[in-house]
Amino acid sequence: MIKIIFHLLNIIFVFLYVYPGSLLGFYIYKDISRQPQISTDFFMLSSNHVYAFILLSSVGLMSYFKSLKIIILYLISISIILELLHLFIPNRSFQFSDLFGNIVGVLIPICILILFNFWRKK
Repeated sequence: MIKIIFHLLNIIFVFLYVYPGSLLGFYIYKDISRQPQISTDFFMLSSNHVYAFILLSSVGLMSYFKSLKIIILYLISISIILELLHLFIPNRSFQFSDLFGNIVGVLIPICILILFNFWRKK
């Protein structure tokens, strides 16, 4: 079941990232150019992107725990590729704060998993 959730999250992420405009902004504000903000941004990081990739990475790591190297490589790759696509999609803009937010959102669950495994072995 968790693998299905992970794959659904992937589809949703790709759709939201490649759509030329903000579907969430359209749904909430009736304005496709306005992006909803969950919380204020962290220093040089987009908080929305951090939260989104923490969710995706956590579910991904739980789904494919036996293939950690592959899922970690996938999560880091998708976090970079999805943001780089904004260079080519109309009405979207590439931002380093979004890219860094994506990467940090992937690294936080990975670090938690590493710490958990370290403490479990003691």
